[in-house]
Amino acid sequence: MSSNNQQTSRTKPVPAGNEEASSELHLGEFQDVDTLSLSEASLILNALSTNKLKGEGHETEMLSKTIDYLDAFSRFKNRENVEAVERLLSAYPQFHKFEVAQLGSLCCDNAEEAKTLIPSLQDKISDNELDDLLNEISKFMT
Repeated sequence: MSSNNQQTSRTKPVPAGNEEASSELHLGEFQDVDTLSLSEASLILNALSTNKLKGEGHETEMLSKTIDYLDAFSRFKNRENVEAVERLLSAYPQFHKFEVAQLGSLCCDNAEEAKTLIPSLQDKISDNELDDLLNEISKFMT
């Protein structure tokens, strides 16, 4: 009997979207893309919706549902607070854009929670400094 070890199927290509936000960020094609916190996205889409309605256009169901979602989960409701949080976070050049958006969206209670939810922060900032930053951010929550 001869051994026939021919391959009977094609090799699987690596699936797209194999991004990972763990202790090291592997964001694939999104590595250098600007990101928004939920509050920033809410401001933008609410302005878009307002302008669309003024221009006698109509809001699509998808846009309406997205705005409802963002309004429900945005931690900062007014523009001044969103901008203040952005200024606070931009003072930390060691943070990746993704990490900034996550910190602005999650509003963690303490450094331990933040580093658990955003593991890539682990070696970028001390717990005391991160606690101070999170306390400053919480002052702008509405």
